[in-house]
Amino acid sequence: MKIEKFAVGAVMTNCYVVSDEESGDALVIDPGGGAEKISAALREGRKLRAILLTHGHFDHIMAADALRREFSAKVYCSESEAELVSDPVMNVGRMFGMECTVAADKTFRDGETLKFGTLSCRVIATPGHTAGGVCFYFEEEGVLFSGDTLFFESVGRTDVPTANERTLLASIREKLLVLPEGTKVCPGHGTSTTIGYEAENNPFLGWG
Repeated sequence: MKIEKFAVGAVMTNCYVVSDEESGDALVIDPGGGAEKISAALREGRKLRAILLTHGHFDHIMAADALRREFSAKVYCSESEAELVSDPVMNVGRMFGMECTVAADKTFRDGETLKFGTLSCRVIATPGHTAGGVCFYFEEEGVLFSGDTLFFESVGRTDVPTANERTLLASIREKLLVLPEGTKVCPGHGTSTTIGYEAENNPFLGWG
């Protein structure tokens, strides 16, 4: 599995293009901007199977419609997040002068395995940063895309609509820190990390 990271948009959100190099099947996770840059990568022999959203904040969805139109790929989000992605107040776009919304084509639930050609991942619901936030876990490859739930030595902010600090910390401790220590964490902002490192060193979790 090949992972390409693009820091896009006003707040340098990490968008990921995940692909199987043999089949060319590809997924885009959290296209928060930079549609042309992402499109250029996808045109290099890749077949975009789906656009996956970890949550609905404006800085994670701004290029979703452009990619959907160009590649005829469906946009997926948690069924608990469908309202937030379509509301510029709830997705905090209006707060930053960005009137951005997207309508999901498909929704999923906690624990579902999503399969797109040769690529598959498990949905892990991690409410707290938003009520419907999720992570995507590629178990065979040992990779977790954590959105704005878990960062290198930090966690997602909880001063936005539908957020709750206690819920967020419980999600991380109960859903993420139980994963293998070597699991690579690809977050929505900043550098990658591992589950083991965060369990020992993340000051917000009170461990280590």
